[in-house]
Parts: sequence; C-alpha cells; structure tokens
Amino acid sequence: MTTKILLGDEAVALGAVHAGLAVGYSYPGTPASEVMEYLIRISKQKTGFRAKWCVNEKVAYEEALGVSFSGKRTMVSMKHVGLNVAADPFMNSALTTIMGGLVVVVADDPGMHSSQNEQDSRYYSQFAHVICFEPSDHQEAYDMTRHAFDVSEKWNIPVMIRLVTRLSHSRSKVKTQPPGKESKRERGKDRDWTLLPVNARRSFKALVEKQKEFVKLSEESRFNSLVLNKKNHSLGIIASGIGYNYVKENIEDKAEAPSILKISTYPLPQAQLSQLVEHADTILIIEEGYPFIERQLRGLFGIKGKSIQGKLSGHLPSTGELQPDIVRKAMNMEPRSRQPKPEIKLAGRPPQLCKGCPHADTVTALNQVLESYPDAVVFSDIGCYTLSALPPYNAVDTCVCMGASVSMAKGGAEAGVFPSVGMIGDSTFAHSGITPLVDAAAANTNMTLIIVDNASVAMTGGQPSFLSGDKLLRMIEGAGVDKKHIRVLIPLPKNLAENKGILREEIEHQGLSVIVAFRECVQEVRKKKKKGAK
Repeated sequence: MTTKILLGDEAVALGAVHAGLAVGYSYPGTPASEVMEYLIRISKQKTGFRAKWCVNEKVAYEEALGVSFSGKRTMVSMKHVGLNVAADPFMNSALTTIMGGLVVVVADDPGMHSSQNEQDSRYYSQFAHVICFEPSDHQEAYDMTRHAFDVSEKWNIPVMIRLVTRLSHSRSKVKTQPPGKESKRERGKDRDWTLLPVNARRSFKALVEKQKEFVKLSEESRFNSLVLNKKNHSLGIIASGIGYNYVKENIEDKAEAPSILKISTYPLPQAQLSQLVEHADTILIIEEGYPFIERQLRGLFGIKGKSIQGKLSGHLPSTGELQPDIVRKAMNMEPRSRQPKPEIKLAGRPPQLCKGCPHADTVTALNQVLESYPDAVVFSDIGCYTLSALPPYNAVDTCVCMGASVSMAKGGAEAGVFPSVGMIGDSTFAHSGITPLVDAAAANTNMTLIIVDNASVAMTGGQPSFLSGDKLLRMIEGAGVDKKHIRVLIPLPKNLAENKGILREEIEHQGLSVIVAFRECVQEVRKKKKKGAK
C-alpha cells in the first residue's frame, strides 16, 4: 500500500489502471479533462495500457465498446454535456452483454464554472437502468473505480462513476492497493451485441429483470451506510456524494447527532431509506446537483406525517454548488464565527482572450466588416472565441452547444437572416461541425462559416486537434464546399485590411462560403518554446 496526493480525476484514472485497464478514451472537457491527462502521463512511464484522446465523446464511447466486445477492460471519461453527445451508444450499450468491464466516468459541473448547464448525470444512469457510483472523497473515487470494473463484468453492463467539479479539481491523500492482473474475458457474441429488435427486446427484458438485484447490490454496498441514533428521532439526514463531506464537517458542532444515511451507490438502497424514514420525523436531503433522491423519496404526494426537506422545499438552493456553510444552515445550525470582510472595492474581471490571441484579430476584422450590415447575426460555438461575446468585442449573438453555430447559421439564413455568419473552432468543427456543413453544402445555403483554427483544443488545456491546417481544408472541400469559396486568412494586426476584404467578399457571395482563420494558439507556441529551451 502506498499513499499519493491526487486530484479526484487522477484518483479515478489510477484506480482504473490498477484494475487492469487496457485502453482509456476521452474528449477534453472541464472538469473531466484531467482523467485522460493523467492516464496519458502515466502511460508513458508504464506499459500495458493505452490512453487516447478522441474526436468527440460519441466516438470515444464507441471505441470503448469495441475494447469491451474484445474482452478487455476499458474506461471512457467526459464532462456532463459530453454524455449528451455519447447518449446514443451509452443507452444502447446497456442492452449489450458487456464483456470486458466498461466504466463511464462523467464529471458534472454544478455552478456552471465552465459549462452551459448544470445537468445531473445520475438521471442518465437511471434512464439507462445501470449502476452508478458517486464518491464522496478521493479515496472512494479510487476504490469505487476499481470496484466498478468488477461490477460491470459481473452484471455485463456499463457502470457510471459520477464526479462533481469540487471533487474532480481538489487534491487529497489516496491509499492505493497493489495493481490487479489484467482481466481478459472471451469476446462478445453477435446475438448479444447486434441490437436488431428481436435481440433488443430480449435484452431489455433481461435488463429490467436485473433491477431488483441492482437494488440489493446497492443495499449491500460498502459505499452506502446507515447510522441510526436511537435516542434522536427528530432529524434524519440523507447525504450523497460530496454532500456527505459537508455534513461531516458540521456534525461535530451539533448538540445531538442525527441519524445519517450515506448514499454513494445507485439505484437507491430501498431498505435503508425505509429504515431512516420510519425512524426520523424530519428528513433532510443533501445532494449536489438536481433533487434526484428528494424527488424519488417524495413521490407524487410525499410521505404522510414526515417533513421532507431539501432543494424542492427551499431548505437548500436549487442552483449552484453546495458549500459547508449552506449545508450548516439547512441543518438548522448557527453560522460559524468568521473574520469580517475588509471593504475593498475590486473591479470586475470577466474572462478575456489571451493577449495576442489570434481570435482577437479575427473578431476585430469581422466586427469592422459587419458595421455595414446592421441586421447581421453571428452564431458562435463552444471554445475560447466564445469569450468574444463579452466586451470589448460584443461580437457574437449565440452559443448553445458543440457544432450548433453551423446548423443555426444555416437555419438563420433560411429564415432570411443576412448576413448569417457561423463561427467555430477547429476542434469543435471536427467534434460536431462536419455534419451540418455537409447539410449546408448540399443546399448551398447563403451563409458564411468562419473556422478559427488555432491548431489545438485551447480552452481545456491545449490537447491535440484532429483537424487543422491542410487536413482541415481538405475536409471542407470533401464536405462539398466550392473550392473557390474556401478562403484562408492569417489573423494578425498587419493583415487587418486584407482580412476585412476576404470577409466582405465571402459575405457578399450568394451561397455557402467557408473562411479559415489560421494561426496557432499563443499559449501553445509559448509551451513549445519553453520545451525547446530545456
């Protein structure tokens, strides 16, 4: 046994390696990126497993399915909105017969530190009828991941590990166990993996019939625990995941300890829930994310004679992250004493494009051109360039989801918007922009797409881009765009007049045009120079 200081993401990654991981896959997305970053780092030091970035989460999941079918252990990691992209293979994989253990790591982002929504991935595990583990600390993140592979292989299902930002991005001590031997099972059988209706109906019936066993597994899970205070019937607390830590931080200051049910394995442990509800007059539910447990406990009409408190009752905020002080208030405890805040007036500092960022030059040129088009709309996408929605640029009008800039620009143009401009990065284009471009090219829609190519997945740490430079240009032409209207500009201040000319020409073109603004991310250039200096 050794002790390491690890991020929550790293604890999951190391747990997978020690469980006999054969291949790990991911697409970068905060707060999950460090899972793959750590796997890649240690794969260079050890042999026996591989770690790969993929073009998007759907592809990552399907490649993991290929590994599982082959009888070896695999893990796929992503942020919560990435699971939306991978939802098709995720849902359907529950109906296959998983061979090599398949663990799906999803990092949710309560408070939307770097995301466009707060969605709770526990609903996806319930939707797919699979088992989910939710660690409350770093040690559990490591232990649960190792255990999840065994559960996946025992029940032939994918198993979810649900993290949240605060756990993913904090560090703590983790005691590791000696690595296990690599698991190699037989390959899958076509009858169990070909989801024709005749096979899928049989598989779904079998999955539904397993649910009672999954509840029993949860009730017997070492990660769930119930402690009843037989002298105190006033309050019972249900705490899940990191919420359990916040309860522990406060419980020592409470005059009389309440009964506590810790939930870290789903589906819900019905027997323990029943015991707690029967024992306590008031039930307080502490959970990070949506009121997932609370809704199930309340049902449609609640429980007669019991007070259920949580997010739905207003005892906890319905949005944002939980904090120890928020939980303390919900536990009806006096606030901790604290030093008064000094009265210092600080200027607001919204996030900005880096100094020298190529996107700044592209957006500056675009803004100046669009001064002549008062009805212009710029449909943007997910990436650093989204920051141009803020001052001083105020350049973009929308940002919804990966690839939506292309589709929305096409829809806007077909509704009469002129000029209808889409803006997307090279990595996001590879992720989800190719398909809508094929659609726009087939219709020769009167729109202009600007692909800001900085040769990296810059916003999440500079991971490699799958389509950049000449490869990107060939892909655009292959999608059906007229070569005469595939233009390249170099976003530099000295090229401002030339770049404005290119933008204006293609906006005036009656049909589809694609402009690639190519210059490497300044941060990645600095990293390369620093490595070269060493």
